[in-house]
Amino acid sequence: MLQDPLNDAMITIRNAEAAGKTECVLRPASKLIGHVLKVMQDYEYIRSFELVEDGRGNLYRVSLVGSINSCGVIKPRFAVKRTELEKWEARYLPAQDFGVLILTTTEGVISQTKAKEVGVGGKLLAYVY
Repeated sequence: MLQDPLNDAMITIRNAEAAGKTECVLRPASKLIGHVLKVMQDYEYIRSFELVEDGRGNLYRVSLVGSINSCGVIKPRFAVKRTELEKWEARYLPAQDFGVLILTTTEGVISQTKAKEVGVGGKLLAYVY
């Protein structure tokens, strides 16, 4: 029984990267996982992904680049003000300007750099580096 599909997806990606695989399958698919994958693709952590409808919850087929050292979800989902983003970057990322925090905002699911540009805060979802 799945408790957190986003966590399961991030662990699957991390394990596939550690094993040196070029592709992994994430099941079940959800809109949130799709938005997080899109942010990861924008920052070139994954090559591409596609939604495969199989009639049983669907799945994502993800092509990996091999550039992910670690990724995971942030629990609990902390609420973050736009002025506090540097504090959370220092907590979850290993170095400045290395890696990306993914958060959900009123502008959608975006990275911390985009949130700084737009000037919004939100809730932390995941990190990738």
